[in-house]
Amino acid sequence: MASLAKFLVVTLLAVSLLPSPATAQLSANFYSTSCPNLLTIVRNAMTQAVNNEARMAASILRLFFHDCFVNGCDASILLDDTATLTGEKNAGPNRNSARGFQVIDTIKTRVDAACNATVSCADILALAARDGVVLVPKHLSLHRDKQLGGQTWTVPLGRRDARTASQSAANSQIPGPSSSLATLVNMFSNKGLSARDMTVLSGAHTIGQARCTTFRQRIYNDTNINAAFATTRRRNCPSTGGDGNLAPIDSTPARFDNSYYRDLVARRGLFHSDQELFNGGSQDAAVTGYSNNGASFLRDFAAAMVRLGNLSPLTGRNGEVRRNCRRIN
Repeated sequence: MASLAKFLVVTLLAVSLLPSPATAQLSANFYSTSCPNLLTIVRNAMTQAVNNEARMAASILRLFFHDCFVNGCDASILLDDTATLTGEKNAGPNRNSARGFQVIDTIKTRVDAACNATVSCADILALAARDGVVLVPKHLSLHRDKQLGGQTWTVPLGRRDARTASQSAANSQIPGPSSSLATLVNMFSNKGLSARDMTVLSGAHTIGQARCTTFRQRIYNDTNINAAFATTRRRNCPSTGGDGNLAPIDSTPARFDNSYYRDLVARRGLFHSDQELFNGGSQDAAVTGYSNNGASFLRDFAAAMVRLGNLSPLTGRNGEVRRNCRRIN
């Protein structure tokens, strides 16, 4: 009986450690033999890119999000238009705003020089997004705890690249800057992500900048906005013209911290969709919590990024490993 009980305990433990079906073929060690220097190559290239332009960390993070929300994390957003394929780069949410493609090209070239035709563009984008966040300074008070979850996370790997893209899905499935809370919750729910995931992933807006055309409606028409903040943003975003003029999305755009949430509590959200998270609705408590606890935000963001990266990956014999991230093989 004792041996049987021991067998059952070991069996149950093994079952409990099995990955969920969505991540069954993804593993942090997927390239440990076939491309052992992968993580170093990606980190070095992202370090160079972020040192050249700090904004690039936000651009790559946004690229990853917009990729994953259209048919899963499959690098479809990287495909250029051709005579036979209409890509996602010119969809409304991406046209004139999605950027960082050349950084992914550079990383792919360096990775293939070390281990040719081995690592997918989808995995490179997932790693680059993580590294961008890691490379951006955090709030100084957090540096004392080097083991603090949220400053980094382990990226499951093994994705393959799509042979198709969907401009129509990019137009309809990526949340926009004028979205209501109900729309945001529904769009994330359609991807298997919770309202809490939506709120913490929106914290990616703590870095980067936005074009005037994406927040003009808010600073001229919304009423739930700090008046001084609206006046400041109007100086660089006229009611007509200046569509490409840039403004920081939160008050500390060069730091990955919880200032985004503190700004929402102060009615200083740049996008209408941002302020919807703190506007008397279901996410007010979560926003308040993150505004008071930066460490909690970083931990939860890391976990949510893993869930985002696990959206419908192509694995096994599905898809391909592209030789050029901009076109199918």
